[in-house]
Order: sequence, then structure tokens, then C-alpha cells
Amino acid sequence: MIPQSFIADLLSRVDVVDVVGRYVQLKKGGANLMGLCPFHNEKSPSFTVSPSKQFYHCFGCGAHGTAITFMMEYQGMTFPDAVEELARQNGLTVPREQQGNPAEQAARREKQLGLTDVLARAAAFFKLQLKGNERAVKYLKGRGLSGEIAARFGLGYAMDGWQSLQAAFDDYQDAKLVECGLVIERTDEDTGEVRRYDRFRDRIMFPIRNQKGEVIGFGGRVIDQGEPKYLNSPETPVFNKGAELYGLFEARQAIRERGYVLVTEGYMDVVALAQLGFPNAVATLGTATSGIHVQKLLRHTDHIVYSFDGDNAGRKAAWRALESALPFAADDKRISFLFLPSEHDPDSYIREQGTQAFEAEVGRAMPLSAFLLRELQSRHDMGSMEGRSAMIKEAGPMLAQLPAGALRLAIMRGLADASQLNPADIESLTGLNAPVRGGDGPRSGWQPDGEFKGAPFGETGGFKGEWSGGKGKWKGKGRQEGTERERMAWRAMARAPRPQTRTPVDQVIDALLRLPAHYRAARDHLLMWRDDLPEDMQLLDYTSASLADLIQFFESLIEEHDRTPTPADFNAFASTDSQMAERWRDAGRPEADAIESETSLLEAVIVLRKRQLTDALRAASAAQNLQRYREIETRIKALG
Repeated sequence: MIPQSFIADLLSRVDVVDVVGRYVQLKKGGANLMGLCPFHNEKSPSFTVSPSKQFYHCFGCGAHGTAITFMMEYQGMTFPDAVEELARQNGLTVPREQQGNPAEQAARREKQLGLTDVLARAAAFFKLQLKGNERAVKYLKGRGLSGEIAARFGLGYAMDGWQSLQAAFDDYQDAKLVECGLVIERTDEDTGEVRRYDRFRDRIMFPIRNQKGEVIGFGGRVIDQGEPKYLNSPETPVFNKGAELYGLFEARQAIRERGYVLVTEGYMDVVALAQLGFPNAVATLGTATSGIHVQKLLRHTDHIVYSFDGDNAGRKAAWRALESALPFAADDKRISFLFLPSEHDPDSYIREQGTQAFEAEVGRAMPLSAFLLRELQSRHDMGSMEGRSAMIKEAGPMLAQLPAGALRLAIMRGLADASQLNPADIESLTGLNAPVRGGDGPRSGWQPDGEFKGAPFGETGGFKGEWSGGKGKWKGKGRQEGTERERMAWRAMARAPRPQTRTPVDQVIDALLRLPAHYRAARDHLLMWRDDLPEDMQLLDYTSASLADLIQFFESLIEEHDRTPTPADFNAFASTDSQMAERWRDAGRPEADAIESETSLLEAVIVLRKRQLTDALRAASAAQNLQRYREIETRIKALG
């Protein structure tokens, strides 16, 4: 874990104007500097950088933060990577707080550093071998690749020899060559002799880089015939192929400029697309698309376009990608699927049809909702009631993964149309409790007091009373009225799990529960926000006695004992409040990373702040105070 004292020292040495200025053209605008926001498309500058506060903020999209935050958002880095990069640029070495066995941690860090050094040397060796091998160069030229694009991606060639890497390393017996997957070690069963040989032989080599640009593995493609066509590095301490994407490091800037990322099926697709004018392409490393992949990509863009062949294999791969993407398909994200004719891949399609034609195909890519509905219907006999019922059963778990919102509701309505039911039926049969409107279904659900209550089915449902209580007890007249389907729907909804309703205050409390040891650093951030607001709009306007008590507990330890809280301190505090003690037990006493803790708290406080400002906005509207209304409206937009 990186000490908070070092983070504070780093931010005091780093000038946010210099960091942002490397990527954004800034111009003086009063006390601050202004420029076009790098996080969204705009024609007039709304992005401001404050030299005095060492902070950036966009009034258009709400992006804001420090130099570290900018590196994380713009470069797609994790917090530790951003700190490491800024420290390196300023000639600093990042210290680490010791956790667990110090010797084991030091050995692990040294090993990881050593492995990336070994892989970097191998990449340089492969690159040098490519220049001197006419056959490999001819192959790449035959695929339409230029020397410039090959150099950009660091392409190389592994010679057709069992121990060619001996020329690159002084000690071919070094254990790190095996650990990083460059060399395979085998023991002869008869003689017991240990033999080594290169993993990659006679292959075009594609270096795989992490988000810092370090080589962490390789993909090798055969030049002529041979199996496997592509060979990847094995899993190592620095390489997890299920979490990495080929070409993401090279494509970061293009993804932001184009507004979307194109996910393809292979290394050569990525390189060829970059050659043909689509440098915003990436590829998975021979694995199905995972949720980790989706999360990584959504750090860089709000629009993911998957490109697959139109054959059965392509559709199956697309379906697996859809399943991974469902939990992240929020209303403000776009996930699309591009299916090319079965005889084409992106490379061949562009060469035959042209760049504009491929761009048009990308624009016509099928939205996630349409692909989901099409595939579900194609799997079942939609001409029979049994087939339509089976479709709804299959759709249930998928709907549950989708974030609640307009997209999920639209998909539910699409399923209702296809199955000849109504959205209320879909909601009931799948166990969801999404809102519905008008008379097309029950307006019901779990109430804040913990009771389940249901209103009638529209105006013609036949019910004269309502279900109430967790066991679905019927209250009112006409219990036997209405159809059996309607009564079953009510019972299903009454058995639906209680949603976790959490207020903004609850979110702040939950965030504080996750960061006792990091509260001091988080408080510094909160004070910076608070000091930037007028006195009548203080950020931490506590609206909950339990929240105020919790804050006071933290502050007293800092002011009276000059130390941050520990889990033991919090155990003592929670023992005085049964409700807080229960929440503390539910939190599981997690040891959260500092930046995750701070981010969690800030996000929760922003939610609370928005609620307070929204209440103030209503009051200004009711008082017809236009100036006040516009002032508060600007602050709400600034919060994102």
C-alpha cells in the first residue's frame, strides 16, 4: 500500500497544469487556464485547470480531480500505476507500507520487476530478428503492413530454433525465463535430465503491453501452415490473459478521439485496422470477452463495438460477449455488435469495400438490446406458448444482471411484445421489481417499512383489494376475482426479494465503514470541496444523527490523539450503537485500498450533495428566485 504521506508529497511536487498541459492545449482565462475537455466532445472550452488549487474541473461533463486522477482517467491507469508514473517523471521512488510478510512482499516486487525486464529484452531481440529475416518481412508486407505500423506495435520474429534466445540472454538457465513463459522446461523420464527450449519458434511476435506500456507477454502467429495458428504466453505473475486486451495501450488516444472502441478477434486484425485508418481497435487474447475486459474498456469510452464474423462461431462469441457486458449496460453506455459477411474479417472487408463502407457498417452495428431480443427469439419456437414461455425463463437471469433503468425496461417491453404478454407479466415471472406505468401492470413492491403492498391490475384486473405482507397475505374483497395468471403474478411479486434501498446518507456511512484507517486523507479531500463552496452550501450538511456521530468519532481521534481510527477503535464505537454495530458486521471489516476508500466516500458525498442542491433548487423555483435557481443549477451540473 502506498503511504498517504507520499501521495501528499507527490501532489505538492507535481503541477497539475504541466500534467494536463501535455495532453490538452490550455489558454489563460483569469486566475485559471481553460481548454477543450479531453473527456467529451465540445466546441467551446468548458474545461478549467486551477494552478492555485491544483485541481481540474469540466463544467460540461463534470470531470474533476487532481494530477493523479487525470492520469487515471485520461490514460486509463489504476491508482498505483498513476502514482508510479508521476513519481517516475519527478525522479521519486514510491515507498510501500509493509503488509503481511515484508520479505515475501519485497521478493514478489523484485520478481515482477525482473520479469518485465526480461520480457522487454526479449521483445527487443525479436524486433531485431524481424529486420534480418526476409521471409518474415515478406509475410507482413503481404498482409499489407508497413514498416511504420510494425514498429509502432513492436512486431518481431522468433527464429526457427530450439534455443534461439540464448543469443539474447547471458544465462539461458535463468529461472525467470521459465517464469515469464519464454522458455519451457522438461525433465526426461528416462535420464532425469532437465532440458530447456524456446516456447516461440518461427512465429511473428506480437508484444502484449499493460496500461503502463510494459511488455507482459507475447502472442506468436505461424507464418505458413501449422498449429496452433496463434500461441500465447502462459499465465505468469505479470500476465493474466483473461484480464488483458491486445492493443489497448496503443489505442488509448484514438479511442477517445473516435468516441468508441472496436473489439476484434485477433492480433492481426488490430494491427491491420490501425494500418487502414482504425487505430481504435483492440482484441482479446484468445479468450472469451470477460467482465474485466468490459470494465477496462469503459474507462476509456462509453461506446463498445464488438466485431465478429457472421457465421455460427461468430454469433456464439458475440453471445458470450453480451453475457459479460450485461452488468455494465447502463443507460449512459452503448454496447453494439457488428456482424460482417462470413467471408470477411475487418481487414478483408476494408480492402475490398473501402474505409467509408466499414465506417458505415460500424454505424449500423446492432445495439445490445436488439441482439439480445433477436437471439432469444431465435432459440425458441415463438409460434407456441411453450416456446414463448421458455424464452421468458431464459431471459430472467439476464434481465436480473442488467442495471435498473430505461434500457432494462425497454428490453422487458420487447420481451412482452414477443411473448404476447405485458411488461407486468415479465416483471412478475422473472422476479424483478422494476417500475411500470399506467394500467399495464401492478404498481407494487416492497415498501420502506418492510411490507409488501400491491395495487390493482390497471382498471380491468378484477381485484378489489391488495396483497400485503412478506407472505403475500390478501387484504380486501374479491379474493377470488381476476384470472389465475393475475393471482399467480401477485404471489410471485410478493415473494420477490427485498431491494436494498439505501439513501445518500446511508451511502456516506457505508463508505466511512470501509475506510477507518484512511479517513484522514479522505477528510482532506472533503475539506477542499467544502472550502470551495459558499457558507450556506457546505458540502457536509449532516442530515443524519448517526452520520454526525460517526464523523465526530473520527474527528475526535484525530484532534485528541493525533491518529487515524483503527478497526479496534471502531469496534469500541460500534458497541455503543446496536444499529451501527450491525452495519459494521455487515461491512465485514474490509481493509480497503486508500484510493478506493476515498473515491467511494467522495462518490457517496456527491450523491448526498446533489440531493441537498436539488432540494435547494426546488425552493428557489418556488420562491421564483431566478438568480438563485441558475446558481444552484450550475453547481449541480458541476458535480456531474
